[in-house]
Amino acid sequence: MKKRSYIRPLVQHLHAYVPGEQPKIKGLVKLNTNENPYPPSPKVLAAVKAAVDGRLRLYPNPTAEKLRQKLAKLHGCKPENIIIGNGSDEVLALATRTFVEPAGTAGTKTAASVIQYFIPSYSLYPVLADIQGATQNAVPLKPDFSMPSLAELKKGKQWNFRAALTFVTTPNAPGGRGYATAALAKLCRAQEGVVILDEAYVDFAEENALAVALKLPNVLVARTFSKAYSLCFQRVGYFVGHADLIAAMDKVRDSYNVNGLGQIAAEATLDDLKFYRANFKKIIATRTTLTRELTQLGFRVLPSQTNFILARPPLFPAEQWLQKLRDRKILVRWFRAPAVREYLRITIGTPAEAKALTAAVRDIMNGQS
Repeated sequence: MKKRSYIRPLVQHLHAYVPGEQPKIKGLVKLNTNENPYPPSPKVLAAVKAAVDGRLRLYPNPTAEKLRQKLAKLHGCKPENIIIGNGSDEVLALATRTFVEPAGTAGTKTAASVIQYFIPSYSLYPVLADIQGATQNAVPLKPDFSMPSLAELKKGKQWNFRAALTFVTTPNAPGGRGYATAALAKLCRAQEGVVILDEAYVDFAEENALAVALKLPNVLVARTFSKAYSLCFQRVGYFVGHADLIAAMDKVRDSYNVNGLGQIAAEATLDDLKFYRANFKKIIATRTTLTRELTQLGFRVLPSQTNFILARPPLFPAEQWLQKLRDRKILVRWFRAPAVREYLRITIGTPAEAKALTAAVRDIMNGQS
C-alpha cells in the first residue's frame, strides 16, 4: 500500500530560508548575522524588566497602538500609515499574502502572480514567493551590485513593470550598496504593482526613501528594530505606507502578532534615540577602519552603507577563508549563490572584534596554524 502524504505538494518541494549560524561554542567572535554589537539602551532594559509582572498573563495590544503612534510622530505620518509585525520578515510575508495571487489561481503568465526582486538580495524573497506559489522574476544587479537605471531596466526587457509585488533591498544585502532616493522614486513611479523598499539597514546609510512611501500610493518602506536598535531577540518590524495598503494587510495579519515585551522595548527605544544614534556613528567609524585595513591586506571590499561589508579575500577561495577564520574563532558569512560566492559578508562588530578579525587574517596570510 502506497504511503499517504499529508503535506501539500508545494510545501514538499519548498527550500526553507537558511538563517546565519547561531553558534553554541563559547568564545566565538560572531560577525555573521549583522547584529548590533552594542546592547540596548539601559532605559530599554529597565522598561522590559519593569514589564515582567502580572501583565504576562494578558494579551498585548492587538495593533501595537502606542508603538504605532510613536512611530507616526517620528516619521511625520498617521498611525494608519503603519503596521507592526513580528520582525520585518512578518510584514514582508503579509505583503505577499495580501498583494500576490498564487500562480495557479491567477494564471502563470499574469502579472498578478509575479514577485520580483534583484539578485543578489535578501534570500527570504524567493522563499516567500515559493510559499505563496507565485511566479518569480529575479533580475541581476550590475556586476558591482549597483542598481540598473530605469532606462537600463526598460532596455533589458527582463524587468516586469506590471509585477504584483517588487522587493528592493536598500541599502542592498548582501552587497551593502546604498541606492539614491531619486532613482528609487523613478522606479516606483514606473511600477504598476506594489513596491517594497526594504530598509533594514537604513540607519547606517546616507539616504532613506521614507518620503517616497508617504507620497506614492503603491510604495511601502520596511523598517526593523533588529539591525540598528539591538532588539533582534524581541522581533519587531514595521511598514510605512499608504493607508489603503496598510488596511489591506491588517485584514490578513495574525491577531496579537507582536508580543507585549517587544512592543514595550520598541517604545522605550524611540524614547532614547540619542543613545542609538551615537552607536550608529561608532559602527560607521569601525566600518571605515575595517574597510581600510582589509583593503591594505589585499581584500577587495565593496562600498557599504550598512553594518556589514562584502569583501573578496585574496589567496584562497572565500569558502576556505570561512573555515580558516572559524578555526580561529571568527565567524563570518559565506553564500553559495554564484554572484557572491567569491565574497565573505562580515558584520561590523566592536573595534576589539574588528581587531581580532584583522589579526586572524594576518595569521592566515602568514601561513600560521
